[in-house]
Amino acid sequence: MNKHSKMMLTGNKAAAWGVRLAQVDYVPAFPITPQTEIVETLAQWFSDGTLTGKYTNMDSEHSMFMAAGAAAATGVRVFTASSSQGILHGMEALYTIAGWRVPLVMVNVSRALATPITLEPDHNDVMSTRDCGMVQLHAETCQEVLDFILIGHRIAEHPQVALPVLVNMDGFYLSFTREPVVLPEPSEVARFLPPYKSEQPVFKASQPMARASAVFGGATYSYFKIQQDLAVRQAETVFHEVSEEFAQYFGRNYGPVENFMMDDAEFVFVMSNSFATKGKAAVLELRKQGIKAGLLKLRLIRPFPTQAIADSLLGHHKVAVIDQNLSPGMGGILFPEIVTSLYSRINRPEKFLSVIGGLGGKDILKEDFFSIVEHLRSDKSEGPLFLYNDDDLKQFKKVSHIALAEKGGSES
Repeated sequence: MNKHSKMMLTGNKAAAWGVRLAQVDYVPAFPITPQTEIVETLAQWFSDGTLTGKYTNMDSEHSMFMAAGAAAATGVRVFTASSSQGILHGMEALYTIAGWRVPLVMVNVSRALATPITLEPDHNDVMSTRDCGMVQLHAETCQEVLDFILIGHRIAEHPQVALPVLVNMDGFYLSFTREPVVLPEPSEVARFLPPYKSEQPVFKASQPMARASAVFGGATYSYFKIQQDLAVRQAETVFHEVSEEFAQYFGRNYGPVENFMMDDAEFVFVMSNSFATKGKAAVLELRKQGIKAGLLKLRLIRPFPTQAIADSLLGHHKVAVIDQNLSPGMGGILFPEIVTSLYSRINRPEKFLSVIGGLGGKDILKEDFFSIVEHLRSDKSEGPLFLYNDDDLKQFKKVSHIALAEKGGSES
């Protein structure tokens, strides 16, 4: 690449630019905070002729996802976006269209789930989709958001994958944060991502075709689910191929994971999305104090890049997996997946620590990373470590005091 421009863009605007550069044919939309800026921007561009094709306001996320899947089944390039409760409302449709094996790209702007309701982010919404059969790419920066939409369309439309691809970014921390973003030259994007031409059978007028018919008997159902599993696994190979080609065009090379200061790291934080930026800053602070810390950032969550994770973590002594999600009664959702990746390896880390932080947009501070190191140094075997400080504890006690007062009890 040789020509490019740079603009200050929010994560949402970067997503819209990714869709614009991909020359998407159809966008079904339904607004929800904090992703609305994406579809508002696209609506304007469709309205003024910047984008051709079709933009439709739907009556809910459920119908939006069904419209996206149905359009993709006709062989056109499709994009949509949602967040939080919208994802849950459309969950039935997400399983359905992933089972249809139709290619499209959607952005999820992460927001914590009710109850209690909040507008701030964590990852329980996107983690709820991990078993749908979609490919998942998680972005740390606005540049990654744009790039992953272009890469995502190539993966989704690959004939050996043919699945929806979800690109995740953090609400507010990234969706409304402006960063410098390199905009690829449209002619270069057109060579990297030419107009979509399906190699799969697609719906056409006057040519009846059945898709996703009902099946009876476990064997037939199992056959389709195994095919879906193989396609998701194949997406990792395709991701590598497409990323290498993307680097040749645009100079940015993406692996399924990113290693930051890992070479001699004794303490490793495993993170994803925009809070990984905070983790990297903490790693630099720890190293100033002589503590050998490093960070492993996850970009590809589905398929889970087991080999890449094991290759990165083998030989390091202590690993903390910081989940910005919570499975009540179990802990962090990614923690057991990371541990499983290394279970059969001889030189695996001697200690793993499950850490829960960033719920409902709660900040993860530099002091939190120092505390995690102290817990990794401890000989005690611990359950999930919840990150909170003295100010948080005062707020917890205040809420508890209110609840007890309403019951006529007293705070202990």
